[in-house]
Formats: sequence, structure tokens, C-alpha cells
Amino acid sequence: MTQPAVLITRAIFPHVLEQLSQHFDVESNQEDVIWSREELVRRLQGKAGAFMTGTERVDAELLAKCPGLKLCANMTVGYNNFDLGAMSAAGVLATNAPDVLTETTADFGFALLMATARRITESEHYLRAGKWTRWSYNMFAGAEVHGSTLGIVGMGRIGQAVAKRAALGFGMQVIYHNRSRLDAATEAAVQARYVGKEELLKTADHVMLVLPYSASSHHTIGAAELALMKPTATLINIARGGIVDDAALAEALREGRIAAAGLDVFEGEPSVNPALLTVPNVVLTPHIASSTIGTRKAMAALAVSNLIGFLVHGKPVTPLNPEVLSPRGA
Repeated sequence: MTQPAVLITRAIFPHVLEQLSQHFDVESNQEDVIWSREELVRRLQGKAGAFMTGTERVDAELLAKCPGLKLCANMTVGYNNFDLGAMSAAGVLATNAPDVLTETTADFGFALLMATARRITESEHYLRAGKWTRWSYNMFAGAEVHGSTLGIVGMGRIGQAVAKRAALGFGMQVIYHNRSRLDAATEAAVQARYVGKEELLKTADHVMLVLPYSASSHHTIGAAELALMKPTATLINIARGGIVDDAALAEALREGRIAAAGLDVFEGEPSVNPALLTVPNVVLTPHIASSTIGTRKAMAALAVSNLIGFLVHGKPVTPLNPEVLSPRGA
């Protein structure tokens, strides 16, 4: 019996190739070439499934050219590369990889907060440039973390994991804003208090963004929101590019209207707004919040489970548009 064909769009762990090859005819991209849109469409011909990394756009135009496609499995928790409406209309299932990266991403969010508040990047550049010649009382004096107020925008799994670290590990006062308020038991468990967005921005010593990207969350933080923040405050973005107006942020940083920022995600990444590269009071990392070996293996394993679960057994693990399953009787 002929095995279904699947495409792996980017380089991945060798054991993932071996595992998928037991069930599918696999075409891989271990050279990690960034395919053009046209090349992606060409390689998807005859494929029933695709193992994706979150960077490949799947929309009505692509789906119309790939009639045999049944499943696109992201190994990321984010899925703004998927047009779910178009996928459902075409009968193509979408899956992602939630939960497995929660703790690792929360760890990194705190690492970025610490590096930003304590001016680690600035001071390292100073040292490497040979400028450190003596101690002084205010050399790279940063902001307190312990005992300060952390404002979290977006209180899903990762936001709650960050809140626990802040309250229990650093004695921080945690306030949060979310589209919907958490239940009282969850608020108590993470020791966080719900406030309006404006109050959060005015009150917090550190603001961390952990909300998903959508049209409604585009530029959640822009010039008007930055103007509400304390001049001593820091802004941390481990969510998605586009949630912050990067140009407005660079201007606020340059003018000292907020103290510092830490960014793991950017508008139009991997491109970075050039203005952000010219201000010293920003920590920049290349979208690596989930990047530990264990977590990346777990993310890949969940994508594999979705491919095998759906294309072999008709039962995906983490469907994003489960209405597609109805015609299959699942």
C-alpha cells in the first residue's frame, strides 16, 4: 500500500525524519533552504501533509494550488501563518504545538526581563570595547526587579507561568490585563491582580507582553501606550512581532521616555527596524524564547504526533480547526 507523502519545510532533528519515514514518503529540507512561495507550492504537489515551522504562509491562494493537502502541522504554538478560515473552507486541518513550550518560554521571558532591567547588554558592550577602567557608584545602575511591579499583558499559559516566577521567586507585585479576566482561583494561584490596560501601563515598573498576534492585537503598544509608561519602566516582548510598534518604541527609547526594552520578536522578522539597532538601551534576541534542545524536541514531537495521528489514524492531537474533522466522522 502506498504511503501518504509529507513535506518537511525546514531542517529538523534527524530522528524526526526517521520517525516520519516509518509512516510516510518524506521529502525534507535538511539544507534549510528558504523556499520562495512558488517553490513551496511546487514541493507541496502530491503531499497529504506538511510539517511546518510557523514561517510558511498557508492561505486560500496556496490551498487552491495544492488540492491534495489535508494537514499542515506547525511545530510552534503560534499559528498566525495559517488562515484558518481558508483552511477550514478547503477542508485542510491545521495543528500547532501548545503547552510543551510554556515553561521554557516563561524562563526566557524572565531572563530577558533581568537582562533589560539590569542593563546586561549595555554593560557587556562597554566591557568588550575596553571602556571599563574603574568602578563608579552609578555605573550601569539599572532597575530593581525583586519587589517591583510586573504588568503582564496576555494571561494565558505562558503569562501565568511568568506570574508565578515573579510573585513566588522575586516577591513582585503582579498585575495583568487580558481580554477576559481569570477566575478567582487562578488569580490566587498565580498571585496576580486584574487591572485595566491604562492602569497597568501607568503602574508597572516592568511590562511584559505575552499575548497572541491578531488583527485586533496589532500595535497593542504604540506611541500612545508608551507615553503612559513610567520613564523608569521597561518593556519586554516575548509574544509576537507586530504587537509593538517598533518604530515608536525606538523613538521612545532614544528620547528616554522609557528606560529600556527587551525584544525577542519583531515586525517583519527576521528583518529588524534599523532604528532599534542604534539605541543602546534595548536587548535584542532572534526569536529564541522556546529554544532549548528539550523543548524544541518536544515541539517537533507534537507536530509528528499530529501528522501520524491524523493522516494514519484520523485522530489529531491538537487541532486548531476541528470542524474539518466532521466529514471524516472524527
